[in-house]
Amino acid sequence: MKYNELGNTGFKVSEIGLGGEYLEGKPSNLVSSVVAAAMEGGVNILDCFMSNPEVRTNLGMALKGRRDKMYIQGHLRSIWYDNQYARTLDIKKVQFFFEDLLKRFQTDYIDIGMIHMIDNDHDYDSIFSGPIIEYAQELKEKGVIRAIGISSHNPVQALKAAKSGLIDTILFSVNPAYDLLDEDAERPRTLDNVFFNGKTFNGINHVRNDLYHYCESHGIGMTVMKTFAAGALLDARTSPFCVAMTPHQCMSYALSRPSVDSVMIGMQSMTDVYDCLRYETMSDKEKDYSFIFSVSPQFSMNGKCVYCNHCLPCPNHIDIAQIGKYLDMALLEGKASPTVKAHYDSLTHKADECIGCYSCESRCPFGVHIVERMKMAKNMFN
Repeated sequence: MKYNELGNTGFKVSEIGLGGEYLEGKPSNLVSSVVAAAMEGGVNILDCFMSNPEVRTNLGMALKGRRDKMYIQGHLRSIWYDNQYARTLDIKKVQFFFEDLLKRFQTDYIDIGMIHMIDNDHDYDSIFSGPIIEYAQELKEKGVIRAIGISSHNPVQALKAAKSGLIDTILFSVNPAYDLLDEDAERPRTLDNVFFNGKTFNGINHVRNDLYHYCESHGIGMTVMKTFAAGALLDARTSPFCVAMTPHQCMSYALSRPSVDSVMIGMQSMTDVYDCLRYETMSDKEKDYSFIFSVSPQFSMNGKCVYCNHCLPCPNHIDIAQIGKYLDMALLEGKASPTVKAHYDSLTHKADECIGCYSCESRCPFGVHIVERMKMAKNMFN
């Protein structure tokens, strides 16, 4: 299992995380088996947004005796009302159901207190100028939570939260289809082609791109939901690209985005766990996702680096995609921030080692001028 630093939290998390949603309604012995198998495979981060008392209790029982081996993302303002999941801005209810989470997980702390689902201006303003953010800060000061995060499907709200200076992490919906959507588009429950017809999508949406790079350069960790777009990307009939991706290709895409440290995958059986863990032993070819952007002229990535590393191997062993990420972050801000410079300096092989052989450009599916970008990176970081 590969582990990544979750932003500046100090947490070192597995790149594959366990999304607990699909364990809702499952018997306690199955929940315990799935959690145990995931942990044995190296998974050490779990997301629980669910307010259902039964699944919270079952997850708490599954973690009994090994709570300290798992980072928990527990959500604030996710409540159980009228025997179903709901969201609230009522601080009393937020407090009650967070305390319920602690009790059912049999713990006195939650690693990441996620303020749940901030997807519009009203919720953002109510939370960040009201008692909910104050409650989260109080919990952090007391050590009841170790970090403050938000979950969001909206890049505008997520970027505002990142720039507020008040949060440490973001749980965000990341997949190649969502990344092409206009930032004002209503989040589709399905990926019907109506969302993509009528225009050419020339690159990743700029707000999403800014979000990923801002979080990376400012030490805000990102975990991922909706990796498979609720399964739509796994079937050619429901994918806007009209070809099916594998789960592992979707995971690879999300993990290649700047700032992404872990993908939270819903697992509801032992088969699911073992299939997800196969990712760690798969070849780069098996995980390659770049083909989806070349199946139709509607999805043009011409001239844009998507960090797929199709350009490798490099005779001087330069990690071209990683340097590309750091260059794009620096270009976004007009300079190399100390954080980005430190990331770049930690690389074994740097841009000034490029010999201009152009072998990388002959392999790039998107016509990126890689040699020129290496020169830009050399000037930017040296």
